Amino acid sequence: MQINAYLNFDGQCEEAFEFYAKLFGGKIEAIFRYAGTPMEGHVPPEYGNKVMHATLSVEDNQIMGSDAPPHMSDPAPAKRFCMSIGLKDEEHAKRIFDGLAEGGSVQMPLQQTFWSAQFGMLTDRFGIPWMINCEAPK
Repeated sequence: MQINAYLNFDGQCEEAFEFYAKLFGGKIEAIFRYAGTPMEGHVPPEYGNKVMHATLSVEDNQIMGSDAPPHMSDPAPAKRFCMSIGLKDEEHAKRIFDGLAEGGSVQMPLQQTFWSAQFGMLTDRFGIPWMINCEAPK
């Protein structure tokens, strides 16, 4: 079994996935647009070049996403989920945290906690909430 996150964006899916691919060292495996698909007739004309589905692979992980059409998206920011990244290297954790925080908002700065070498929480510039957790050395 594999469980993957599926993120919905308000027109910035491609920009977000390109940013995540660069930051995480991943590869965009697929981008399908609404134009030319059976979904084309179910979205506004301006959605033709928007992303119907994208897949980003990072090591053994995948993040999937799309630009949700207006009738299928929730205008409220996401509040009932958070993307979580587990790392073992503090410098790597700081680089990922700082990259995601750029243009976003930090709820908890990256810092040592009783369970980890570093932990922090933020919402990136695309409205996606993240937790970064760096394991404490054993």
